[in-house]
Amino acid sequence: MILRGLHYAPQAEPVSLRVGLLKRSLHSIMALLALSRPPRLVLFKLWQAGAGAQLLSHSVSFADLGLAEPLLRAVSDTGYTTPTPIQAQAIPLVMQGGDLLAAAQTGTGKTAGFTLPILHRLLASPAKRAAGRPRCLILTPTRELTAQVEASVKEYGRHTALRSLVIFGGVNINPQISALKKPVDILVATPGRLLDHAGQKTIDLSGVEILVLDEADRMLDMGFIHDIRRILALLPKQRQNLLFSATFSEEIRGLAHKVLNNPKEVSVTPRNTASELVNQRVVLTDQTQKRDLLSHVIRESGWHQVLVFTRTKHGANRLAEKLSKDGLSAAAIHGNKSQNARTRALDGFKTGKVTVLVATDIAARGIDIDELPHVVNFELPNIPEDYVHRIGRTGRAGSAGSALSLVDKSEIKYLSAIEKLMRRPIERTEIEGWVPKPVAAGSATEEVRSARGPRPQGRRPGHQPRGTQGQPSRSGNRPGRPSGRPASHQAARRPA
Repeated sequence: MILRGLHYAPQAEPVSLRVGLLKRSLHSIMALLALSRPPRLVLFKLWQAGAGAQLLSHSVSFADLGLAEPLLRAVSDTGYTTPTPIQAQAIPLVMQGGDLLAAAQTGTGKTAGFTLPILHRLLASPAKRAAGRPRCLILTPTRELTAQVEASVKEYGRHTALRSLVIFGGVNINPQISALKKPVDILVATPGRLLDHAGQKTIDLSGVEILVLDEADRMLDMGFIHDIRRILALLPKQRQNLLFSATFSEEIRGLAHKVLNNPKEVSVTPRNTASELVNQRVVLTDQTQKRDLLSHVIRESGWHQVLVFTRTKHGANRLAEKLSKDGLSAAAIHGNKSQNARTRALDGFKTGKVTVLVATDIAARGIDIDELPHVVNFELPNIPEDYVHRIGRTGRAGSAGSALSLVDKSEIKYLSAIEKLMRRPIERTEIEGWVPKPVAAGSATEEVRSARGPRPQGRRPGHQPRGTQGQPSRSGNRPGRPSGRPASHQAARRPA
């Protein structure tokens, strides 16, 4: 009865109601603990039933989860001893072999929440290896996130013989083809490049036992639903399916209904909320003053590691150039950059050689720095949920962080939508010592154009600029790849 009561407390209920329900059960829980030998067994059963994991996870160690000894050694090597709430709930469920729908904020450790139990399951049931025939397939939306997840697989599987491989676009496909000629247990991939390999018959997906859709909400936003359906058709029907997402939107639940079979559901945070460890502030300013203001804040505050979000690739380039001229070490990262350039910029940012990394939303997916101190919204996103994802880059792994948003009057509607989504106002503040400089008319016009992005070529239906007839699109998008979203969303979600 206690377990049922705790498990039933839904995240949608008011906090006071959930806390009250937990308090009313504490005396009974303590009585069980007093009678139990050993007490840890009761704690294990509590969170294994999905009950009170956020209250009890600090009392459960990785050793209590039943993970294989080589995995516990790898976890110990990293310095972690206590699982996060999403790990405490997800790991036992994945180890049982059933399907799972899991939601957690960015930075809560959900990657380890599926990599550890997957490694455990593969170790527990060895199978004959074959070249280019993975047993586990992990799909992610971006190159950076793909590399990050595969790095996690390697880190936790370091004391095992299991082999992982990462494949994504934007780089030469030939080294990947060569790597697929060897046995592989876990494949981490972006949908587009995976389909390239499937089309060239350099990969065999008929042996996939476990499928993971990581950052599923972003994959839908980027229009990968059709690619996902094509990939699903290449997989065995009998398999374990895991779907991880930052939020449980209606679209996510629709995808889960088609992919998952009688899934368990885990959600450790209320929908569309930001970490309480992030100090959020808004500065109201003109678009024409934003660059100078940002430069002033970074220099005067002595910030050494700042992730700045812009709405467009063009705006990211111009802002990085401006900050570099001001004497700050800055780099831009977005979809038009080569993979080598993106990797160099990200590595420089992580090692401290680059102070300011200017990024678009999608390119920043996969930037995983445990103690990133500062995030700046140079422009607010026009999709409110993206704000939660952006500021989720800071305040990770128990560390405090700050999120500063520079808001022009034209963005007030976006700010209102964000506050409505989060159900809380964001503090307005002023920057001490900041005196706006006069901006020439020409510069002001350029600032606004930069925020909006480059002007589209061609002004009439069917019209092409002179000299471009018959030339292929340079956007990098594949023909015949509809986004699966309404037109309004397609405009807002242009992949970066």
